[in-house]
Amino acid sequence: MADETDERFTTVGDDGVFSFETRGSEFVGYVSRASDEDDAERFVDEVRDEHPDATHHVYAYRVGADDAPLSERYDDAGEPSGSAGKPVLNVLQGEEVENVIAVVVRYYGGTKLGYGGLVSAYSDATKGALEDAGTKTTVPKETVHVKVGYDDSGTARGIIESEGFEFDADYGNEVVFVVRPPRESVDDLKDRLLSATSGRARLE
Repeated sequence: MADETDERFTTVGDDGVFSFETRGSEFVGYVSRASDEDDAERFVDEVRDEHPDATHHVYAYRVGADDAPLSERYDDAGEPSGSAGKPVLNVLQGEEVENVIAVVVRYYGGTKLGYGGLVSAYSDATKGALEDAGTKTTVPKETVHVKVGYDDSGTARGIIESEGFEFDADYGNEVVFVVRPPRESVDDLKDRLLSATSGRARLE
């Protein structure tokens, strides 16, 4: 089994934003946490909606640290190939942050910056937004579905709450708890639930 410290990863502490102007062009960088590609794409859409008149909406993300292999993607959004999205991704990689989406908006000011100027501007916008957001170290989580009868629901809920895990509860024909424990705590949680319910709990 991997050492517990190997399971930890660094992500952004909050949403961040940073803007500046260079040679007439305005750049606005945004970063936010995203747990998967859908989260990242939604954030890109939100920024596009906030800046519908911008010339470019460049983005890059690194997601999947919780439940899936890390996925990386970037988009130059019409800028010269490799001058925009790749520098944004390079900053995220260099800062070793995961489960993060960065979007940099550009309003073109009429003066071309050149390849090097674009790389610098998109990198600086990303770095500034990351600095504004701050970082935190967290651990990957998994999703566990706990299905129990009503007679065992109080016991199961008490165990989950005593650990402080995030969870949702659905009370239908049976009770289903959707729990998000740290990966390293999954086996212990399952053992406790099975023991407390004499094996009646169904865990998925």
